[in-house]
Amino acid sequence: MLENLTGLLMSIKITDLIDIVIVAFLLYKMFGFIRETRAQQLFRGILLIVAIFIISEVFNLSLLNWLMTRFITVGLIAVVILFQPEIRRALEQIGRRGVLRSQFVDIDKESAYATVHMLVDAVDDFSSSKTGALIAIERETMLNDIIETGVVVDSEISVRLLGNLFYEGSPLHDGAVIIRGDRIYAASCVLPLTSRTSIGKNLGTRHRAGVGLSEVSDAFVIIVSEETGAISVAVNGVLRRFLDLKTLEKMLLDIYIPSGENNDILSRILKGGKRREG
Repeated sequence: MLENLTGLLMSIKITDLIDIVIVAFLLYKMFGFIRETRAQQLFRGILLIVAIFIISEVFNLSLLNWLMTRFITVGLIAVVILFQPEIRRALEQIGRRGVLRSQFVDIDKESAYATVHMLVDAVDDFSSSKTGALIAIERETMLNDIIETGVVVDSEISVRLLGNLFYEGSPLHDGAVIIRGDRIYAASCVLPLTSRTSIGKNLGTRHRAGVGLSEVSDAFVIIVSEETGAISVAVNGVLRRFLDLKTLEKMLLDIYIPSGENNDILSRILKGGKRREG
């Protein structure tokens, strides 16, 4: 027994170890992705079908084996159709690894801090006045198809402009505002709605649209409820509700300035109180 084990260990090559490590890493990432999406229930069903197929092979159950073979063939096509958003998001996440944040690399740190400060001020106003708002910050996934559903604004970010866009009497108040870098790029954009029911039956179209966009892109979506004024954020299909302004500010800073450097600039900006644009 010991000799067989020694012989097995001696036969393992470096390439075999590399192969095992790569496969283990891919499986780990796949399981992590499955836990974050509705594919978790699907994966359990697949395991059950595979188990039945193996049983039919082992015990030579011809009819069951034939049925499982046909079912798996059709099932693979159905999985691609039903879970197209999840598959798309997974491939986009793989493609984004190591890619520069092109929307933010040309923004100097002081402008980035000022942009974050204005966004937080605007959200604070919306929350206090219970003004419904839906703001999507574009990151690596370009939102051109979403922008085409709205009106191109391409203007500098200001608290007053955001307030005017989401004012109930404004012709552009319905839909989402798209932020590209440090500019308001489009308004009144239509976002895809999530089909998930797990986010809460009491949430309306605005929250479902925010989650829906975050499922098919890496956009950072800010949602303000017009009923309660509660602040929520949707990222990668996950909705975080009832955020305070400090938490929102930290999340925005991580997007615009991932290194977290030059906090002295932020301190200088915040010392002046809220920034109000005339």
